[in-house]
Amino acid sequence: AFWCLMMSVTPTRGCLLDLPWEDVLVPHILCHLPLEQLLILQRVSKSFQSLIQLYLANMRCFDSDQIRPAIPRAAFVNLLKDNEVLQQLALQSCSSWLTDQELLPVIGQNHHLYQIQLKGCTQLSRRALVAISLSCPNLRQLSLAHCEWVDSLSLRSLADHCKALEAVDLTACRQLKDEAICYLVQKCSRLKSLSLAVNANVGDVAVEETAKCCPELEHLDLTGCLRVKNDSIRVLAEYCPKLRSLKVKHCHNVAESSLSVLRSRGVELDVEPPLQRALVLLQDAVGFAPFINLQI
Repeated sequence: AFWCLMMSVTPTRGCLLDLPWEDVLVPHILCHLPLEQLLILQRVSKSFQSLIQLYLANMRCFDSDQIRPAIPRAAFVNLLKDNEVLQQLALQSCSSWLTDQELLPVIGQNHHLYQIQLKGCTQLSRRALVAISLSCPNLRQLSLAHCEWVDSLSLRSLADHCKALEAVDLTACRQLKDEAICYLVQKCSRLKSLSLAVNANVGDVAVEETAKCCPELEHLDLTGCLRVKNDSIRVLAEYCPKLRSLKVKHCHNVAESSLSVLRSRGVELDVEPPLQRALVLLQDAVGFAPFINLQI
């Protein structure tokens, strides 16, 4: 109903556009409309176009997923060219075309960013991460999942300049080895969430250093880290009292002997206890569901 009201108002009839733009329309009305609809609204008239441009220049959060179909390269550049107050930037749906050329100007003029989502943006380079580290000192959340261009040098730059980081997703950043992860956690001891999943180069050294340097750690994803063994899981249990969830699926060298301590503390694990798992498999194979007590 509100959208119909917006579309029905014209400049000649007054009302909406007569309200103060910066004090009322931008912060209290336009912020409740999806970005995709705002882009449609600017076609109504030149006055609406100016209003939406003002809104875009003062936008605190930009999520490319809000625009369907996927936002074109030229539109992205135009939308954010005047914005210097962004705090949250999510560009995962731009992964097919986003390069340093489009991203670096946005990062360079927005120094208040605290959350950046670049999952799957494979066409960027290490320059993007260096730019983020230099321009965003207050960064708290960063997703670089499946960005194989992330290397130890660019991660070092991030660690040196963004010490307030609380959540980092390095899933499938396959260039990274234990040494790079150790440097990150030593510099960013406030980490609460870290994903090192799908990285065969990550082992016990990185996990143990993470445990010792990050006492606030709550979530750790080690899915598919084949070099992780029981010893580092025991260190994790000893040094991370606030741990709430741990993912170790496909970590074939991690056994129940090390997970049991965490399980007894109520830590959420993505693997079932051996007996539970065996009974479930038996139930599926033989159909003994009515006769098996899975709480044994």
